[in-house]
Amino acid sequence: MIPHPVLETARLRLRPPRIEDAHAVFESYPRDPAVSTYMPWSAHESLAETEDYLRGRIAAEGEGHRRYWLVTCAADDAVLGMIGLKFVDHHAEVGFVLARAAWNHGYMTEALQPILEFALAQPGMYRVWGYCDVENRASARVMEKVGMEREGLLRRYARFAVSDEPRDVYMYAKTR
Repeated sequence: MIPHPVLETARLRLRPPRIEDAHAVFESYPRDPAVSTYMPWSAHESLAETEDYLRGRIAAEGEGHRRYWLVTCAADDAVLGMIGLKFVDHHAEVGFVLARAAWNHGYMTEALQPILEFALAQPGMYRVWGYCDVENRASARVMEKVGMEREGLLRRYARFAVSDEPRDVYMYAKTR
């Protein structure tokens, strides 16, 4: 079983989400169309939609191969975003989202670093990878700042809220 630790940085606390977080999460990021632009989901229109979103993540964790962390301020537990890991064999896929009010403060870089360290410290884990839309320069930059290397371009790989058609993505990875 993959552990699920609370991780702390100088400014942040990364902890498992709870259904009680739904209102704070809804107010923070999923209802903002600017945030969902490069996500596989559209902006949430109701608190109920965010509750379902959290229930889905919590249920997926129960299956044993996924872990999600709310990215919160260490000082007041304010929700800034979320990071998820999906473990498969010897590698893990990482994905992340950050509230627009938290953009350009280095929060996601600060949060992603201990997540990568955690993932690569798991027995038999050799690779953490993620991808982003080719136009999502901010996410690409976050992955580069934490030492993930761009490995290539995948054409028509993923669907994002910005388009009904699959879009090109850059693939990034960090290995040990």
